[in-house]
Amino acid sequence: MSSNGVTPMLKEWATFKSPAVYRVSNGTLRIQVQLMSLVAFAGLFALVLCVYYSHSSSNHVSSGFGPYESNIYLKSLGKGLLYNTTYPMTPPVHTAQGIQYRIGIISDLDTDSKLPDGKSWLSYLKKGYLLFNPNSDQISIIWDIEKPTVLKSGYGLNGRGMELSELVTFDGKLLSVDDRTGIIYIIEKNQAIPWVILMDGDGESAKGFKSEWATVKDETLYVGGMGKEWTSTTGEFLNYNPMWVKAVSNTGQIMHLNWTTNYMTLRRALNIEFPGYMIHESGVWSDVHQRWFFLPRRASHFKYDEVTDERMGTNVLLSTDSNFTNVMVTYIGEVIPTHGYSSFKFLPGTKDRIIVAIKSEEDKGRTATYMTAFTLAGTILVPETRVADNKFEGLEFI
Repeated sequence: MSSNGVTPMLKEWATFKSPAVYRVSNGTLRIQVQLMSLVAFAGLFALVLCVYYSHSSSNHVSSGFGPYESNIYLKSLGKGLLYNTTYPMTPPVHTAQGIQYRIGIISDLDTDSKLPDGKSWLSYLKKGYLLFNPNSDQISIIWDIEKPTVLKSGYGLNGRGMELSELVTFDGKLLSVDDRTGIIYIIEKNQAIPWVILMDGDGESAKGFKSEWATVKDETLYVGGMGKEWTSTTGEFLNYNPMWVKAVSNTGQIMHLNWTTNYMTLRRALNIEFPGYMIHESGVWSDVHQRWFFLPRRASHFKYDEVTDERMGTNVLLSTDSNFTNVMVTYIGEVIPTHGYSSFKFLPGTKDRIIVAIKSEEDKGRTATYMTAFTLAGTILVPETRVADNKFEGLEFI
């Protein structure tokens, strides 16, 4: 108690409540500092909540046929960084024989990806050159003499990893996707650098997304799975997780898109209904044609069986508008039952008229990779040519 009968605490409280006084011209402006601070803090807190809920609201888009790009979530996917449109990353070289492009293919060695230490996994990046004569449509491919680049990673799931199933250029970077862990890797300076992780189905899963194909549309990376129902080894239905597609911005934001209806529409073009199936490992969006293009790896009118599936290769090219309402079918050569498309790209500079593709083979434990090229009309320019004994599943102009 002080001499005037007022405790120090009450003096401090009185001081706290007293407004600061400022004189402006002839008037007196009283600013209640603490009250304003409280209001400002409340406003900031409300703003943070608004931002949080706007970003944490459901990122699952389940619109069967509709144009996903019109969805408000996909429109705001987060193009926060300037997009690098460089493609291909190595400038083509014009020679007297034609235009020379740098190409690369990447391996999916399945269980053979695991290194002896049991703690890391590998994949091979094989490089070469493709020479294209635009006057005759003649194509020739020469592979580097050097051994393929070995890419290693210590990231795996349930003992498996680095089963890289696609190569794609996105935002000026070379990417690859692991169909076991769901990791998207940046391939740079002979290293596989983890970028983002895709989870299975609608994203609320502990299992990595079985990524099989990837392409770029509207500066957004689309990553797709097999496009068929997940079943037991004898064809019994388990879930629709492989029929989702991931849309990834160049800032790493992910949208989970339910493509179940779209995939069903594609297989119905060949009169296939469940328990029949169609497996996709390659898909590309064409800005030129404003259409999706798919080369299914396997297809069957019958129930899935892991033994007979190895001989269900296809020879069809499917294309559809962005709404999946108009599917066109083009037949490419003859069916080779054990050969299935794993990846393809449009040959740069041809206005998306020519496709370069790889096909992989898995037959009773034996594997191989073949390369081919053809026009959208189905004219074969390069017959299937064996390029490796290992299974390569990703192709890109690098």
